[in-house]
Amino acid sequence: MSTQTCDILISGGGIAGLSAAAAFGTAGFSVICVDPTPPITDREATGADMRSTAMMQPARDMLMAAGIWDHLAPHAAPLQIMRIVDAGGEKPEARIVKDFNAADISDLPFGWNFPNYVLRREMLARLDALPNVDFRPGTGTTSLFTRSQMAKVTLSDGTKVQTKLVIAADGRNSPMRQAAGIDVTTKRYGQKALAFAVTHPIPHENVSTEIHRTGGPFTLVPLPDFNGLPCSAVVWMDDGAKSQARMDLDTAAFEEEMSVRSCHHFGPLTLASKRSIWPIISQTASALSGQRIALIAEAAHVVPPIGAQGLNMSLRDMGALLELATARPDGLGDAEMLMAYEKARMGDIKLRVRGIDLLNRASQASSPALRDARAMGLNALYNLGPVRKTLMQMGLGVAGKQG
Repeated sequence: MSTQTCDILISGGGIAGLSAAAAFGTAGFSVICVDPTPPITDREATGADMRSTAMMQPARDMLMAAGIWDHLAPHAAPLQIMRIVDAGGEKPEARIVKDFNAADISDLPFGWNFPNYVLRREMLARLDALPNVDFRPGTGTTSLFTRSQMAKVTLSDGTKVQTKLVIAADGRNSPMRQAAGIDVTTKRYGQKALAFAVTHPIPHENVSTEIHRTGGPFTLVPLPDFNGLPCSAVVWMDDGAKSQARMDLDTAAFEEEMSVRSCHHFGPLTLASKRSIWPIISQTASALSGQRIALIAEAAHVVPPIGAQGLNMSLRDMGALLELATARPDGLGDAEMLMAYEKARMGDIKLRVRGIDLLNRASQASSPALRDARAMGLNALYNLGPVRKTLMQMGLGVAGKQG
């Protein structure tokens, strides 16, 4: 079989990989993007990803440049307020409620929330409009061979692709990262997360609500109305065995349990989707690049789903790579570019992975004393105005950016 050529081969067609394909394609590079699993873009389809993703302000800027934002905007639920609720007392009820309002630091919301299946659908529509992007669902990567001038990737259908840069966006078990011999450090928490959508009688009013009790946060993130009712995406983190047991509950029992865990913050919750479950880990690659390969997204870093950091870290990876590629197109994928990428991203990644690890460990607190300490810490942070604003800016991924 003859060898095909492109500027960039992207391994992985999840949200990060599709975003990268759109961004580099819009910038004029020829791109082949492959993924062994075709993306599911129908809410009711078997295997649909019921998680949602909050796109923070810098992510929106990048998606605008990639020609995707206009397709996404009609499906957005703005995130104007981030609400932290401590419910760590004897009873499952809110005892401290603190609102972090984006208006304190910006003219725009913190971000915008989207169901993952909608993101995939609209990103695929954008790729269809780019003649220099070739998306091949149902095809994966099987081997990687690199030299200083190029990389050669063998695909699962036998095709060989010669490229200047391989972008590994192929998940926490990245085949391309493994082929490049890059190690990872993994931390396991014994938690699993349930993801699903709910409707509720009390409107969310564009407030993202994180409720802390024990085992991990119960987070409700605004979605557009569903069947005429206010709707939110939920991620419920807890001990793995407890989460698995809830996964197996019938609908009525599950609704009762999740309504109690939500402290009835938006009234009784009604399940509005299938449930999905996955293990919670923290993972960091020992390097973000090798010869002719760059790691982004979960191939580079995995964090617990706290503070909407996961995909926004991934889009910062992509933004740094894109900036370096467009500044020196002739140096695409060379050692200078990849060393600069490593320098631009590794410090921020390590900082955020450590910070989210600490937040998750605090959210797991089971003893009353530790839960009381967590509540006191929330109060103290909130009441220090400059600290509160700095934390919000860090959450956005910006430093003092206005609107």
